[in-house]
Amino acid sequence: MNAITRVMYGLGFVWAMALLGGCGEGQSSANALESIKQKGSVTIGVFGDKPPFGYVDEKGQNAGFDVYIAKQIAKDLLGSEDKVRFVLVEAANRIEFLKSNKVDIMMANFTQTQERAQQVDFARPYMKVALGVVSKDGVITDVSQLKDKTLIVNKGTTADFYFSKNHPEIKLLKFEQNTETFAALQDGRGDALAHDNTLLFAWAKENPSFAVGIKELGETDVIAPAVKKGNTELLEWLNEEMAQLQKDKFLLQAYQETLAPIYGDLIEARDVTFE
Repeated sequence: MNAITRVMYGLGFVWAMALLGGCGEGQSSANALESIKQKGSVTIGVFGDKPPFGYVDEKGQNAGFDVYIAKQIAKDLLGSEDKVRFVLVEAANRIEFLKSNKVDIMMANFTQTQERAQQVDFARPYMKVALGVVSKDGVITDVSQLKDKTLIVNKGTTADFYFSKNHPEIKLLKFEQNTETFAALQDGRGDALAHDNTLLFAWAKENPSFAVGIKELGETDVIAPAVKKGNTELLEWLNEEMAQLQKDKFLLQAYQETLAPIYGDLIEARDVTFE
C-alpha cells in the first residue's frame, strides 16, 4: 500500500475523535482576533484525508501543505505553533464549521468561489488550483467521453458544483470522504474521478495504473484561508499575514518541505503556489 493510500485508510478513530473534539467550541465574540488572543489558542479546520495537503500521518499528527502554513499562522499570532488546535473537516461541512464557531480559521484546501464568498470571508490566497480528471490509464481525455459514464466526486467540492451545473448529463457518484472517493475509482464503481488537479497529480504518481487525462478544466481558481463572515479584525490580520508569508518566501518553503517530495519535477512551485 503506497504512502498516500495508507494515510487515507488509517484515519478512522483519529477522524472521529477530532470531529467530536471540535463540536460546540469556538468563539462567537464580535472581535474574533481578540478572543483568540484571550483564550491563547487558535482552532483551525484542516482535512485529515487529503495528502499531501492535509492528512494525519503514521504518528497520528496533522501534516501537509495546509497544516505547515497553519502552524506558522499560529506561531505568528500567538508566539508558538503549539498553540494551534486542529479540527478535521469534510468538504461539505467547511462553511458550517465556520458559521457555528467550531473553528476560527478554515485551512482545508478551501477553493474561493463567488458562492462561498457570500457565506464566509476569504483572506489572501496561498495556492492556485484547477479541476482535473483521473481515470484508469488516463483514457478519459475529454469531458465528452464521460457521457453515459459514471464520474466520482466529493460532495460539496468545486468538482461537484462544476459538473452539476455545467454537465447535468453526466452521472455523478458522490462521497463525503476522499478515502471513499478514491476507493470507488480503484474498485471500478466509476469510470473517472474529478478533483483538484494538484491532488490528482500526487495521487496518480503513486498509483501509476491511473493517469490525469484531463489536467485542467474550467477556470484556474485560488485556495485561501477563510473566516466567519464579519470577523473583520481576524480577516485583516490574516490578509497581512499571508502577504508577509509570501514576501518572506515562506510559501515557497512550505512547498519545498511538503509538496516538492511528492511532485518531483512533475510541476514547478510557481504552478501551484504564490512565491
